[in-house]
Amino acid sequence: MAIRFAAARGVILLGFALLCCSAKEAAPSPDGLPDALSPENQVDALSLDDFQDVLSPVGHGLPGEPPSASGLQDDPPAGGPQGSPPPGGLPESEKGKVTVFDVTDYDAVADAQTDNVEAFMRTWIAACHWRGASKVVIPEGKFLIGQTVFQGPCNSPDPIVVEARGTILAQPDLSEYPSPEWFMFEDINQLVLKGGGTFDGQGAFAWKYNDCHQNANCLALPTNLKFNKVNNSVVQDITSLNSKSFHFFVTNSYNFTAFNLTITAPGNSPNTDGMHLSRCHTVNLSYFTIKTGDDCLSVGQGNTNVNITGMYCGPGQGLSVGSLGKYPNEDDVKGIVWRNCTLNGTTNGARIKTWPGSPPSQASSIVYQDIVMNDVRNPIIIDQKYGAHLSKASRVKISDVVFKNLTGTTNSKVPVTLLCSELVPCDGIQMKDINLAYNGPPNFQHSLPLSSLCRRAKVSYSGKQNPPPCT
Repeated sequence: MAIRFAAARGVILLGFALLCCSAKEAAPSPDGLPDALSPENQVDALSLDDFQDVLSPVGHGLPGEPPSASGLQDDPPAGGPQGSPPPGGLPESEKGKVTVFDVTDYDAVADAQTDNVEAFMRTWIAACHWRGASKVVIPEGKFLIGQTVFQGPCNSPDPIVVEARGTILAQPDLSEYPSPEWFMFEDINQLVLKGGGTFDGQGAFAWKYNDCHQNANCLALPTNLKFNKVNNSVVQDITSLNSKSFHFFVTNSYNFTAFNLTITAPGNSPNTDGMHLSRCHTVNLSYFTIKTGDDCLSVGQGNTNVNITGMYCGPGQGLSVGSLGKYPNEDDVKGIVWRNCTLNGTTNGARIKTWPGSPPSQASSIVYQDIVMNDVRNPIIIDQKYGAHLSKASRVKISDVVFKNLTGTTNSKVPVTLLCSELVPCDGIQMKDINLAYNGPPNFQHSLPLSSLCRRAKVSYSGKQNPPPCT
């Protein structure tokens, strides 16, 4: 089954490549950077205002703004579903209009049983090849699909919109996934994914095969939604449900914005990180509701200028920078800001984690501010022996980290743990206005006061400190 599927996918992608052969392929970066981060490929960051014409479907709008009443002018593709743009481009009368490509016009069936990969791919190829503004519509209903790649570059200078209104169901059979992603967007500039729909990974069929807690060479299960080299793009009003592994994985991308996402999986589901970032620059994430079995959000290696606000997390394992240092040649992490987040019943709160024995790298300019914790086990933690009990020290240098106005309750008697590296101690750690009350078993509440644990960390304190500072 895997061979059959891989072959079909290869035919589809080959057809796409032939259709889009006129699009100029980006040359590899001479300095070894990922294409999205190469200086010649970085463009001025777009704001949400640049996407106003495509962002607001009925019933949705930008955070704090009413939904658009005007809507978009939807026109059917010229010549029917298989239509192609006229030679020489669109006539002036057609410019500025959005052409709709509905997956059901390309034989997709919403019966939760028919595999719709080919129908989805043919829809995407037609929309991406269109020279004017285009929108892929996945209407209401339940559409079953296996591994799917929406790949660019696309022909239109306008943003390409994918409006998912229905429920997209992942094939539960793991043999349908030659690589560890289910639905991937790749090599696209100006993507808008919206619509209020749900991507259901049907992970309950696969979680029993996850043995990563005891097997270093474990099988990597598919991510629900992966974005690779997706620049100047927006994701809004999407639900990710029961992913087999990560819900969202964003990598090698620039100027990526996501808001109003709902991420849900059981608290005991393994490796179901809500969103993981890797090698991204200029990322804005806001107003997620995350209930999952691993990190609610994890900021991995090579990320810079990341702003995260308004997250609700729980159950889950907290708001993490890392893990860092597991692999050779990891890039530095710098400029990660978390603000106005709430954690409820999570294992960890504000966490930075690095592997022991790691290659050298740096994590700096990190801020956790205005975070509310409710019954969080480890509210503030730096762990530089994450993932193993090796004697070798981590060589990830952590510096300039601010924990400011972190309040709430904990069920731990040691709410602050800063365990830094013997080789590269932590510098510039600031604790400002920390107020965490114990909410554990009452028989311990009065007999054992709260305390902080610090090893090889240079820490400064200001404002209220509960637990007391390290001595």
